[in-house]
Amino acid sequence: MWGMRTPTWIPVVALLALAGGCSSPEPVRAGPPVTQALEAYQLGSAPNVHIQGGVLLAGQPSSEDFGAAKALGIRTVVDLRTPGELTEFDEPARVGELGMTYTNLGFRSPDQLTDAIFDGVRAALADEAAQPVLIHCHSANRVGAVWLAHRVLDDGVELEAAVEEAHAVGLRSAPLEERAKAYIDAHR
Repeated sequence: MWGMRTPTWIPVVALLALAGGCSSPEPVRAGPPVTQALEAYQLGSAPNVHIQGGVLLAGQPSSEDFGAAKALGIRTVVDLRTPGELTEFDEPARVGELGMTYTNLGFRSPDQLTDAIFDGVRAALADEAAQPVLIHCHSANRVGAVWLAHRVLDDGVELEAAVEEAHAVGLRSAPLEERAKAYIDAHR
């Protein structure tokens, strides 16, 4: 009967692994789980959270949710809300006090979604030193628009599949979707 006792073979296996000249293990990289496909994810009370490739995509996290993000190993927060949209707490200060990098690439409307914003998000996603990254806005609508461009231009995902992903992430605005498609067309 096993009960609560440790099976006798476990310490033997551990000793064998430590003995015999085993090389030291690769350092474990902190971060959210890495997924190949876009998947729903939980980050405290943040709405509409998804993960893909270790990148978290979300609606607005609470102050406490940023602590949970830090515990997951998130290094960089990209905020797509404009300064002043969030009044509940000082997000840049909260992210900074947790030791994460805060980047604001805020926009509210399709005409404010400039090439510089797309380029900034794509740069954050390409920067290995910035990884893992959390990208958020209020509801993930804006996140879906920038994610659409990233997936097509940087990950080589077909446009139709990337549009489906963007909708799953939270993209609801047809004008934002059209702006993302125009950016994609201009940068292919």
